[in-house]
Amino acid sequence: MTDLIRKPTDGTLVDAAARFPQQPAADVYDQEQDTAVVESARQVLQGVVLGAPAELSVEKNVDRDAFGDTPLIPAWTRTPAGWKARAAVGRVNSTRTFRRWVRRQASEHGHGPQTFRGIRRTFLWVQGTEGAQVATARHELQQAQHDYKAAKWAHDRRLIPGKEKDKRRGEMEKSFAASTSAMSKYKSAQKGARVRRAFRGATVLAPVATAEGVGLHMLGAPGGLLATCSTLAALALIGRRTTAGELYTDRDAKIGDGDRMTDDMVNRVYRSAKVIGTEEVVKLLSPCTLTADGAAWEVRLELPDGIPAAKALGATAQLANGFGVSVQQVSQTKGAREDWITLRVTLKVPFTGQSTKGPLVTADKVSLWSAVPMAVSERGDVVSVEWFEKTALFGGEPGSGKSAAANNPLLTAALDVTADLYLADGKGGFDLSPFEPIAQMIDTDGDPEQLLAILRHVWEVVLPELKQTVKDHSVRKFSESLAAKDKRVRFTILYIDEWASYMAAASPEQQKELERLLRLITQQGRAYAVIVIAATQKPDSNAVPTGIRDILSTRWAGRCMTPEASDTILGKGRASAGYNAQRILKSQRGVGYLQTGETSEPVLTQSYFYTDEEVEAILRQAYSLRQEAGALPAGPASLADQLRDLGNEQADILAVLLDTFDLHPGLEGQPIEWLPGSVLVDALTAAGLDVSADSLGRLVVRTDEEKAKRLWQGSRAVGYPRSRVLVTVRDRYKLGA
Repeated sequence: MTDLIRKPTDGTLVDAAARFPQQPAADVYDQEQDTAVVESARQVLQGVVLGAPAELSVEKNVDRDAFGDTPLIPAWTRTPAGWKARAAVGRVNSTRTFRRWVRRQASEHGHGPQTFRGIRRTFLWVQGTEGAQVATARHELQQAQHDYKAAKWAHDRRLIPGKEKDKRRGEMEKSFAASTSAMSKYKSAQKGARVRRAFRGATVLAPVATAEGVGLHMLGAPGGLLATCSTLAALALIGRRTTAGELYTDRDAKIGDGDRMTDDMVNRVYRSAKVIGTEEVVKLLSPCTLTADGAAWEVRLELPDGIPAAKALGATAQLANGFGVSVQQVSQTKGAREDWITLRVTLKVPFTGQSTKGPLVTADKVSLWSAVPMAVSERGDVVSVEWFEKTALFGGEPGSGKSAAANNPLLTAALDVTADLYLADGKGGFDLSPFEPIAQMIDTDGDPEQLLAILRHVWEVVLPELKQTVKDHSVRKFSESLAAKDKRVRFTILYIDEWASYMAAASPEQQKELERLLRLITQQGRAYAVIVIAATQKPDSNAVPTGIRDILSTRWAGRCMTPEASDTILGKGRASAGYNAQRILKSQRGVGYLQTGETSEPVLTQSYFYTDEEVEAILRQAYSLRQEAGALPAGPASLADQLRDLGNEQADILAVLLDTFDLHPGLEGQPIEWLPGSVLVDALTAAGLDVSADSLGRLVVRTDEEKAKRLWQGSRAVGYPRSRVLVTVRDRYKLGA
């Protein structure tokens, strides 16, 4: 692809519409990316993946409630790709619902225990309270019979006198009557209980029998099975409350336990995190929905009156506790209004897999006038930055991936033949060595004197030329249209890695001059396409001067040791607002918060990663492009040219001698080591220099051994070794090795 990067319509950091094949659509409730998602879905269906950034829109392409303005489901979900994504989400939700159902069965809220409780409660209802009445009547009957037997035994004694006998007969007859009455009452209670139980039993069994009969009659065995299931479901409904009266609820549900996000869960978590009061609720602007790729739950919400978004953004750790996940899994993004928040909870820690392969591997050429793809967001969107009029600061502890992140604009600039690279590595490492063949000036030794030479060249040579170009066209600053008219319009990339190392090795005078030049270049170079990029482990006032750090607009904060270090990169207060690079794990290589001057909030991203082999391949392509366009940097001046620049006659003679040696190749293509004096004198004469053999001998003083004759083209001649000419140059003019 010859035009990898397109220019965005708004010229700011954007989430591109491009989707990788494994993520064919965006999340179903992302209001600000509906336009991008629709285009992405169309491209995915056609089997085409583009890297073009899309225009952000808040108001367009959003379905709204007929009775209000609450954003609901985006229009893209009604496209073929949208239906496919929703079907995938449905499958994921079904699987998770089944797993939650299986876990529930082992508790007292399982459907088995519920059914048995329903059967028991139904049986007790059918039995009713008549049993107590029958038992009471039985007890009274037994007591009456016992009294009658006792009275009869006392009456049947033969030795009792007559009057006593009559008294006991009366008591016996009275006990008999009471026993007869108790028997009648007991039988009446039994009969009433049987009737009432039969009625309640019929009330319970009639619907069951009717359902079974109808099911068997109409559908046969399947109908009978369906009726049985309905009966069991009814019994489970009756037994849904436990013996203690508790109902099954998800008030303690957590995403970390596999539960789904619900409205009640969101409100409960925000209350427990002290973001909202115990009586307050957050208004959900979109449903709690699993994203199209099944990787996270997301919801857009509106905070109650009087609660700023910063309060919610600063409670990320508390929210993670409530959701039962790690703090890295919770992401909150401020919306277009102060009370709008987009909450995202991933099902696993993001960016812990393989880094995303960068798009520059297959690019033929690119343009820095277009947005540069820098990284991938948590949603899998391409995050791009337009670098014209930008400066940047990349910071993070060693191993955080800041060099890999900074490679993205550097490699892009390498593939733009209109970009000149001025590179300096204060570590003295090998990160910038592959760029050496295409860099205008480069220092890989960490030498402050070399950095000073680079800054002076940019300030004294490059910037004046660029300013003159603007004056010639009577415009205020560079532009893409001006670049199409005038080839002098070029980007200048000034990249300095570990400024603190340079400052530590420099003298006080050099430190002041380095800081002065860098400040001037940074302040004045923006309008002339001078892009200053600094990278350091901890960009404090010792690493990068405060006056320079504050005007570096684009920031990338990798993993930091402390919240204060994170704030040093992103700005004071960012860590407390939820953008704390200390929370980035060591396993999240290349992950950092990316913030540009146009974006109000940082974005958590994972920068593209290019292996050493890929970097070499990209730079080979860059070298070929620049060679074809004639944009390769001029090499160092030859020793002969340096002699001519001196404007000295003897220096000119020595320059001609060196050129003559170079014109006579020796072994393996190297300059010949010895030439006869006659050949050298003839070359001097041809160059317009009247030099005799004696004058040449006095200029280039030889030893007796070097004056000895040597064989040249079949005869012996007196000559001069090339090494003696080089010694003469070194001794007279301090040039050469």
